[in-house]
Amino acid sequence: MAKIVAGLWTSHVPAIGAAFDAGRTQEPYWKRVFDGYENSKKWLAETKPDVAIAVYNDHASAFSLEIIPTFAIGCAEEFPPADEGWGPRPVPVVKGHPDLGWHMSQSLILDEFDITIVNKMEVDHGLTVPLSLTCGKVDAWPFRVVPICVNVIQYPPPIGRRCWALGKAIRRAVEAFPEDLKVVIYGTGGM
Repeated sequence: MAKIVAGLWTSHVPAIGAAFDAGRTQEPYWKRVFDGYENSKKWLAETKPDVAIAVYNDHASAFSLEIIPTFAIGCAEEFPPADEGWGPRPVPVVKGHPDLGWHMSQSLILDEFDITIVNKMEVDHGLTVPLSLTCGKVDAWPFRVVPICVNVIQYPPPIGRRCWALGKAIRRAVEAFPEDLKVVIYGTGGM
């Protein structure tokens, strides 16, 4: 059975990703921010999760005003980096976990969430900045990722109670997955 071993909450401000990518992490302005993640990076490297579920908001990289899902789950084999403004960050492609993604999709739908299933999706700084902050500069991310996008960009966003219920449904879905996996949940935002 899969097991959630931790939850990590962090900012995904694009300027943090730009500073990381430019090698400016130890400049006085940024040093305290990046040094603050050292314990998390160490813990994550020691824990070696198999999968991360990243709950974040898309910034019009995967979705636009043409399609605005309240909740969307990525079920693809991989998710290429993209971004608005500066273009894609120089980070590895995010490898998905389709089996867990599809299992979660079914579980969430049976749990009465009308979640949008996405089989082709680019991921932006909302997902890649938290990975960089907690994994460091890598050639490949050390675990697979199931991205879950929550609409907080366009009115009407989901209410807090609905997001809380989604979190509980995600836990039930993970714990019902038959494969023995260590799962970390990322929650990201502007903070």
